[in-house]
Amino acid sequence: MNTDKNFLITLNREMGSGGRTVGRILSEKLGVRHYDKAVLEGLISHFHLTMEEIERIKARRQNWWTELCQAVVPAPAFDYKHVHPGEITTSEIFSIESKILRDIAYTESCVITGRAGFFVLKDHPNMISVFIRASEDNRVARICGRQPVTRDEAVTLIRKVDKDRETYTKYYAGRSRYDARNYDLVLNMDHLTEDDAADCIINYIRKSGK
Repeated sequence: MNTDKNFLITLNREMGSGGRTVGRILSEKLGVRHYDKAVLEGLISHFHLTMEEIERIKARRQNWWTELCQAVVPAPAFDYKHVHPGEITTSEIFSIESKILRDIAYTESCVITGRAGFFVLKDHPNMISVFIRASEDNRVARICGRQPVTRDEAVTLIRKVDKDRETYTKYYAGRSRYDARNYDLVLNMDHLTEDDAADCIINYIRKSGK
């Protein structure tokens, strides 16, 4: 990957692995924006975006996505927290999200976490895809350290979210999110901090020439 040109890093992660935090740290180290589910749902909800509205905005503004993001918070610290409640899984919302992701990826360098980015953006010419995983014990410990839940509640949450994400990915991408062939790099977080993982990704980019 050539970081002198418009580049893209997509991250998929297991629940509780720290993948979202890795994405945020990575974006900060690279000086680019970080986009995830909360950002997309927040933008769609807050700005009432539909496919038709996206096209109307694009017709009025040449740099429509950059202007939209800057209206929320200046780059590179974009991390909008307005979350629309509930899982968004309809085909219409997937199409809107995919459209937004493609417009983002071809407008600016960025890090995208989740939303089947490895599949939606597979044709991007300057991209790497990463999967962040960890053992269930470490994931449970991380969740219990951050939320007021019991171990059993954390296990239940992890397994439900993992199942939902796998169902989402299989439905829209037609493949398992756990298939290592989807990714350029797979990181096990059991012995890594989020900062370590971000550095591993940056080192991979520098050394591999991807």
